[in-house]
Parts: sequence; structure tokens; C-alpha cells
Amino acid sequence: MVLAVSIVVISLFVIWGLIAPAHLAASADRALSFLTVNFGWFYLITALIVLVFCFYLAFSKYGKILLGTDDDEPEYSNLSWFSMLFSAGMGIGLVFWGVSEPVSHYMNPPSGEGFTVEAARQAMRYSFFHWGLHPWGIYSLVSLGLAYFTFRKGYKGLISWTFYPLIGDRVNGALGKGIDILAIIATAFGVATSLGLGVMQINGGLSFLFGLPNNITVQLIVIAVLTALFITSSVTGLDKGIRILSNTNLAIAVCLMLFILFLGPTSFIFDTFTSTLGLYLQNIIQMSLRLTPFTQSSWTASWTLFYWAWWIAWSPFVGSFIARVSRGRTIKEFILGTLLVPSGFGFVWFAVFGSTALRFEMFDRYPIAETVKQDMTAALFATLEYLPLGTILAVLALVLIIVFFVTSADSATFVLGMMSSDGNPDPSIKIRVSWGIIQALIAVVLLLSGGLEALQTASIVTALPFAVILLLMTFSIVKALREEEREHRRAERAKRKKLNLLLEKLQNEGG
Repeated sequence: MVLAVSIVVISLFVIWGLIAPAHLAASADRALSFLTVNFGWFYLITALIVLVFCFYLAFSKYGKILLGTDDDEPEYSNLSWFSMLFSAGMGIGLVFWGVSEPVSHYMNPPSGEGFTVEAARQAMRYSFFHWGLHPWGIYSLVSLGLAYFTFRKGYKGLISWTFYPLIGDRVNGALGKGIDILAIIATAFGVATSLGLGVMQINGGLSFLFGLPNNITVQLIVIAVLTALFITSSVTGLDKGIRILSNTNLAIAVCLMLFILFLGPTSFIFDTFTSTLGLYLQNIIQMSLRLTPFTQSSWTASWTLFYWAWWIAWSPFVGSFIARVSRGRTIKEFILGTLLVPSGFGFVWFAVFGSTALRFEMFDRYPIAETVKQDMTAALFATLEYLPLGTILAVLALVLIIVFFVTSADSATFVLGMMSSDGNPDPSIKIRVSWGIIQALIAVVLLLSGGLEALQTASIVTALPFAVILLLMTFSIVKALREEEREHRRAERAKRKKLNLLLEKLQNEGG
């Protein structure tokens, strides 16, 4: 039922986009306007509550609980684990926005005038904010719930089963099925958003490097080729295809970042990283709750609300994938690992790419802002052009985007297969291939119906109901942890009672 209903709903959307792309774009815009005006506050509060909850769990008495049986050991090394977190959770987005976002904020900051020193400070601070602790808090919550209930409690690896403490056996009924269908739809559209961005940037790179036209025809060809690649990778399984690709991703990303760090304005990058990290930590609460009811500015809706909705829409996919590879770690180790390490890498990434682009624009007078204004997909490649070995770095960046695309899509087909196969940790090849094709079709429809704008809108629309699920999940996890603590105390009392009876018996026999 879950698989059939999910495919029907997604197929209707695909058909709508193919038959009437303009109508789909207009409808999505109306939905976007309604949601950002009426529920923007809800996205912000949800993300902050989730982040605080994760830190609370990490440092609470529950932090020592293992995500698995008491004898379980982690399945993957820390390096492979971090690589898979990074590739599934952020990959393509970091590469796409590493230059484009800081420069966009520099031109149009959250407040004040653009093209100023203060605009540059805000640009870097909000880039850290959008890619830092809040998104990883959302991912951590979902993955923690799935890992705990699957590996510790022995439940099915489905979003619905994380609500067993709240709704009991109704997880097997219509309510549970509805939650799983919603998770699949949110995942499908969230992943399609990222894949669409990746395709657009690959086309931008091919256009910049080789002169290919930057249009929908080339993008459709790119989708077709990469779909064949990630489906091929998907059928090799988790331990081969995804793990190897994730490690490759991280290696290429680190190499590219180090080249830019030492070939570019090194001291400027370090200074920017240090000052921006301080501003981020100092203003994190204010940024977390920032809305503009008195100025009616659309900046928060265009950026922060889009990102929060994007992370929420991605959370069933990333959460399911992270849970699958995190067995054997304690709650504290898991939360701190998923929160701090990827966030820290994101901070360094934006410091390297964003501050290099801003330095070129502000002090060297290279037209980076003009490039971003004309074509965001070419911004990274235009920035690399001004560095030594620029063409080689641009080719390396293009390879990184392609590998990220394949890894993200590969991981998504695996997770969607799990979700639609009653939580089967090893879904059939047929189901994985089917989801690979469906993902590609969604990305095609979104690109045909409005490009980047339609991609952003789709994420925001699908994320709202899942934000409610996130909040309810916090209550379910706490209830389950408290019940486990009570069971542990009862077991300890029974053990002590049994030991006392044994000692008393021995004393009587000795007497």
C-alpha cells in the first residue's frame, strides 16, 4: 500500500509538470507565498527546538545508551562514517552554494546596504548559519529516532515506528502508513531538489569549461547519463558502491579545499573563518528566530525558510541513511558526531570558498558578483579561474559535483527502497532501480516547470507536515528513553533482590 500510494501521488505530480509546467509553477508559487507568510515562524521555532533537544540528549543521563544491543560495535570506521554523513547530508549543496550564497548575501544582505563591509560580514555569518548546527540537528533527530527504535528496540526501520511509544499498534494501521507515505514523498521531492541543483551546476561547469550550451536540453542529457551511473552504483549495495563513493567524495573535496586554501588568499581565509565563527556563535539565537514583520522583507523567506524547509524535507532520507550506518554508537557519540563534525567541515568550506570569492570581488575587483547575478551555476568555476591552476581546479570541482550527484542519488534510492519495502534493510534491486528512475523524472519535471525557483518551492511545500512529525518525534523518543530507564531500574532491583535472597540462603545453610 505504501509503495503504491507514494508512486501514484508522485506520478500525478510528474504528469502535471509534463502536461502543464506553467500551471505547476504558478500553483507552487501560490503555495509558497501562503506557507512563508503564515508558517515561517513555525519552521524557525521547530529547527531551534530540535537543535536544543539534540544537545540536551547528548549531555543527559541517556547519552550512554547504545544504539544497538549492549554488545554491538560500530560497523564502519569513523572516517567512513563521517564520509557517508557528509555525502548524504550536504554534498552537492555545499559545492553549489559555497561561492554563490556568500556573494548573493553580499549583494543583497539580510539588512542594510549591499556591497559594504557589513554586508560581507553578514554574508559569511548567514552562510555558516544556514549550513551549520541547525540542519544537522534536524538530521540527527530523525536518524537518532530510527537508529534507537530499530537497533535498540528491534522495531522496523520506518519513520512510523519511531512513534510506537505514542500510538502503539496503530503504527500498523492507516496512521502509520500515512506517516511513511509522507516521509517517502518528502524524501523524493527533497532529493530531487538537490539533484536538480547538481544538474544545473554540472551544466554550468560544462558550459564554462567546454563551451557547451547552458540550457534544458543539455541538463536533460546530463540527468539521463548520471541516472544510469547512480543506478549502476546502487545495485552494488551499501558496503561497496556507497561507501567507496563517499570516501572518494571526501578525498576530492578535501583536496580541492586545500588547493584553494594554499593557492588563494590564505591569511584572509583564516581571518574570515575566525571572525565569522565568533559572530555565528554570538548571534545564533537571534538568527534562529529572525523574522521581519515590521519591514516586510522577503529575504528570510527566500533564504532561511527555504533552507529550513529543504533540510526538513531531506530529513527522512538523510535520517534513514545515517541511522543505517550508525549502529553500535552511544547516543552522545552519535549526536556530537553528527552535529559537530559535519557542521565544522561546512564552516571551513564556506570560509575557503566564500571568503576567496569575496576577497576577489571586494579587493581585487574581479567580477564575481556580476557572474553570480547572471548565472549562479557558473560562480564557482568563475572564482576558480582567478587562481593558479584554475582550469585544473575547475575540472576537479566538476568531477566532485558529478561524484556527489551519483552518491546522493545512490543513497536516496537505497533509502526510498527501504521505506517502501516495509523497512527492509536490503531492498530489492528492482525497487531501487524504480526509485532511481522516479527521482530522475521528478528532477526533470521541476527543471521544466521553472528551474531553481520551482525546486525551492517544492521543498518548502512538502516540508510543512513533516515539521510537525519532527516535534512529535521528540516526545516519542523521550517517552521511550524514560521507559527504558524505568525498566533498567526494575531489573537492577530484581537483581539485587535475587542476590540478597541468595546471600541469605547461603548464610542460613552455613549456620
